[in-house]
Amino acid sequence: MAAVGAAGLRPLSARSVVLSLLLGAEPAELPVRELVRLVEPFGVGGSTLRAALSRMTAAGDLRCVDAVYGLSDRLLERRRRQDAALHPETRPWTGDWEMAVITATGRPAAERADLRAELTSLRLAELREGVWLRPATLLRPWPPRLSDIAHHFTTRPSAPPRELASTLWPLTTWKTTGETLLHHTTRATTPAARLTAHAALVRHLLSDPVLPPELLPPDWPGEALRAAYAAYREEFAGRGV
Repeated sequence: MAAVGAAGLRPLSARSVVLSLLLGAEPAELPVRELVRLVEPFGVGGSTLRAALSRMTAAGDLRCVDAVYGLSDRLLERRRRQDAALHPETRPWTGDWEMAVITATGRPAAERADLRAELTSLRLAELREGVWLRPATLLRPWPPRLSDIAHHFTTRPSAPPRELASTLWPLTTWKTTGETLLHHTTRATTPAARLTAHAALVRHLLSDPVLPPELLPPDWPGEALRAAYAAYREEFAGRGV
């Protein structure tokens, strides 16, 4: 049971089931009658579903037009991040590292937390307070809004690259959790168990540092995890949840 908890496999609420279904749909919207049919195998009844839809719409998680529920703009951005996690664009590593040095000071705690979350989503890791690093391999733009609060450039640290990578990311732990998730996705048979496993898999992929192969432990499961989720999502597109 400890391994299951460590892998992030937790029971899904009605809200989580609805969000997972919409995040996997193309486009990200479903008629309420379809939602009623799809949530039933997960043990969510019609009245529970309607209560969840009402709360989620009031909270701004969903929009509803003519009894068709779709993700809000905020959650569509979450879906974009989810898609990017499946297929991150990279280039060959030349030995350079990307560095961001935070120059703004005196920011409120909430803004500092938001900044940390954004830098983490860019797959940088904090070397020390205000200094963030990663190998310069990702093909993604640097957000203009960060230009006023951080210097962003490339560098070549003097530390051995593999040693530095293992300091910045818990690579062994990430690999072990990923292997556990792959095991559960192949063993899960019920709709609820499969959705739970694949939802945890996506959360795990969002924290994949996407490092050059030469900096990773052997048999890194990143690509296997992406392939497993892509297959599940393709299956869902045919309503095979």
